[in-house]
Amino acid sequence: MAGRDLRALFSTNDPGLQAGEAFTNRQMQWELVAAALTGHLQRTADPAFDVEDLEAPRDHLMVFHGVGGIGKTTLSRKLEAALAGADQRPAQWGEPTWAGERVLPVRIDLSRSAGTSFEDLVLTIRAALSTLGRPLPAFDIALRRYWEQQHPGEPLEEYLRRGGLAGRFGKAMPQQMQSALADVAQALLLPGAVGTAIGQITGSLVRALRERRQTVRALARCARLADLLEAEPDVEALSFYPHLLAWELGQLPADKRVTPVILLDTFEDVGDRTHRDLERLIQRVVWLMPNAFFIVTGRSRLQWADPALQGQLDYTGPLAWPGLAAPASAIPAARAAGAVRGRGRQVLVGDFSPEDCQDYLARRLSRDGQPLISGEIRQVITDRSHGLPLYLDLSVLRFLEIRRTREPVPADFDHDFGALIARTLSDLTPDERHVLRSVSLLDAFDLTLATAAAGLLHQAPAQRLIERPFVRENVFGLWPYHLHGLIRSTIRSADDATDDRWTDGDWQRAAERALAALGTQWTGATGQGRMLLVGCLRQGLTLARDFNLELGWLTEAAWAYISDSVWEPLASPSPDEPAGAGPHTPADALVELLAALARRQHEHRERTAERLTALITAGLLPADLTEMATYYLAKAQRDLGRNDASRAGMQRVAAGGGRLAPAARRGLAHLARIRGDFPAAMETARTLGWEGRHHRVMGDLWWPHGHIDRAVAAYEAARAEAEQHGVAGERATVQAHLALAVAFTDPERADDELELARLLLDGLDLRATRLTSQIAALVRDAGTADVADRAHVLRTDLAVAGLPAVEATLELALAFHHAVRDEHHDLPSTIARLRALTSSGDYAYTTDIAHWMAGLPLPAPSTAIWLEGPDAVRARWQRLVRTRRTRLDTRA
Repeated sequence: MAGRDLRALFSTNDPGLQAGEAFTNRQMQWELVAAALTGHLQRTADPAFDVEDLEAPRDHLMVFHGVGGIGKTTLSRKLEAALAGADQRPAQWGEPTWAGERVLPVRIDLSRSAGTSFEDLVLTIRAALSTLGRPLPAFDIALRRYWEQQHPGEPLEEYLRRGGLAGRFGKAMPQQMQSALADVAQALLLPGAVGTAIGQITGSLVRALRERRQTVRALARCARLADLLEAEPDVEALSFYPHLLAWELGQLPADKRVTPVILLDTFEDVGDRTHRDLERLIQRVVWLMPNAFFIVTGRSRLQWADPALQGQLDYTGPLAWPGLAAPASAIPAARAAGAVRGRGRQVLVGDFSPEDCQDYLARRLSRDGQPLISGEIRQVITDRSHGLPLYLDLSVLRFLEIRRTREPVPADFDHDFGALIARTLSDLTPDERHVLRSVSLLDAFDLTLATAAAGLLHQAPAQRLIERPFVRENVFGLWPYHLHGLIRSTIRSADDATDDRWTDGDWQRAAERALAALGTQWTGATGQGRMLLVGCLRQGLTLARDFNLELGWLTEAAWAYISDSVWEPLASPSPDEPAGAGPHTPADALVELLAALARRQHEHRERTAERLTALITAGLLPADLTEMATYYLAKAQRDLGRNDASRAGMQRVAAGGGRLAPAARRGLAHLARIRGDFPAAMETARTLGWEGRHHRVMGDLWWPHGHIDRAVAAYEAARAEAEQHGVAGERATVQAHLALAVAFTDPERADDELELARLLLDGLDLRATRLTSQIAALVRDAGTADVADRAHVLRTDLAVAGLPAVEATLELALAFHHAVRDEHHDLPSTIARLRALTSSGDYAYTTDIAHWMAGLPLPAPSTAIWLEGPDAVRARWQRLVRTRRTRLDTRA
């Protein structure tokens, strides 16, 4: 029968409200339990199975662990119900494979609020077994002796009634125990008065067992019964009595056979990891009942397979608990892990999927069969919940609270709940809480980073913290650990009512430590790899922006970032800033600078120029970073055809003699080439060196002259230099230019060069270079049927990018195609587009080349100053066209 959400029901006066206690499907977890339990039943049915074997490894338990509020208790209850009867099992879970085998679920709540003692745990298991309808003499006699010793004058019947066990499992247990005593007394031929005294019975029974009397031969098969009856009847002895229960279960006839499935919930409340007294007793119960099956639910993995716990617990190490030693399974990978014997028995209970969240919220509150919470609100709650069921529950209660006075709206649920902080911190030590708050500032971390961010001298608290279920692990990540998304945002944002809550100053100092720790990792790393650089920058920029920190090492990292021309996305402007708000601090300005440089691969150059102009005007950046902004603004202005402004910016950077001075001189050479002053560009190129990318500049000068071989040689030299210096972006850019040059003369080789360009561009964000590669593919295919259509599509992409220089190259490639095909009817429109693109005088030489390719006269003398006379250039381009025609004719 479906449960009722009483908290929701008592939060409103609405009589028509249906507040159902929705259970979102956990089918994967059920499949794990079903597979493990099936294997357990098969093992215990084997004639070789020996319940008294105290040395065999134990593989009869499963652990579900997860962050507080993930739904472990709900899962435990649902498993108990599903094991108790098919009518309580969700239809989608399917039929178990142990049909015909009797299982007896026994759920025990170990939470502090339940107040369950170890004594209660043992009594609960025995009371559940009273449903067998028969005494369990070996155990019952030992338990009766314990009870009368520890609870003199207190009837067991009254204790069971007061604790609720009599109501839960019936009142048969005391009668069964009394029957066991009577049967033993009769077997020992004890007189009536003596036969009711437990001390006399146990003493006589022990003697009979030692003497191997025939009258007690059934009990004599229990090898350790006499020892247990002779032991002092205290809690320590009680923890060994479950061995007697297991032995009794093993004596049941086949038609009475039953397998207890004992569900131990809220295991984190058993005790901390320093004092394991109660855990030791419970572990003993598990070990001594190998024919039962145990399902443990709690916040943390069981550490029983850790050899380091030897001495604190009785049974430790991977040989004792092979299933607990295996790496933790994670849903949805659990289906495969659960089917393997002895492996993956510690399962992380994962978050709800977005679909599960929507379904859960729709069914929690309803009226007339329709969801009470609107779809828009359900979506907001789902997005913020990160799949945590507790957040969904708290949001439902918030919905009802707001509904008392007005209709809730989606904005009401852009909200963090302080209760999540209390739930998360409840079982952490003070040092673990300190580390948790510190790492909430980080997207990801390792032990070293977490310890440094917390300002601790030892890693032990961080090591303990990463074992918690709200810390997720990605073994392939740069830093392997990260906090559960909702836990992190709540710790950072929600009102913290805990006694050790941090002040603003505490958060500020933690941010400073975290930023310094990131800088130490980057500067101290061997080789300072690109992945580490980008990772440290992403986290460091966010910290500096959010807490207005000094830039420090971030400045040097910014220079390292731009040096490769790769342009991975970094931190974005603060989400709390209103749209259009400018930077207020140097950290804001650096975030905006690097974001603008990365985004220019995806935005129109006009937007890039606007962002960089605003940054320079704000005056927040230090001088060297202002130089960086000025240089890239000049590049954007050049791309937009604003060459006078670009030239002024490049000249300022070159005159400053800073890190970008060689690049600025290269920019001046490009500007000279754009205007058609090739001698001036050549003169500058000879002074550039590697820092100014001299070989690439030379290649860019040679190919417009039709000197393709010289251009190819220059580009090959440039590629070799880029490889030597390990600059991936430059290598890819040069390769695209090389492919373009080769495509004019050798289409077959161009295939190989374009493939290499594709490989080098993989993982890089270089839009102009990718477009150049696509144009090179058009040149390679010039003279074939579909070039014009592909050029039309590419023209649209170029218009969006705002790259007139590349647009001119595209039209020149199309003119080459029309010239090869002798399509004089299409050439005028292509030349007209070229003339429009170059009307300012920039790239006007491409119009000259287009005419020469087709053998057309120039409408006016060329304005370009060529490295040699225009007649030689005209002759080389016409020869390239004739060569391509001949190649196509030969192939035809």
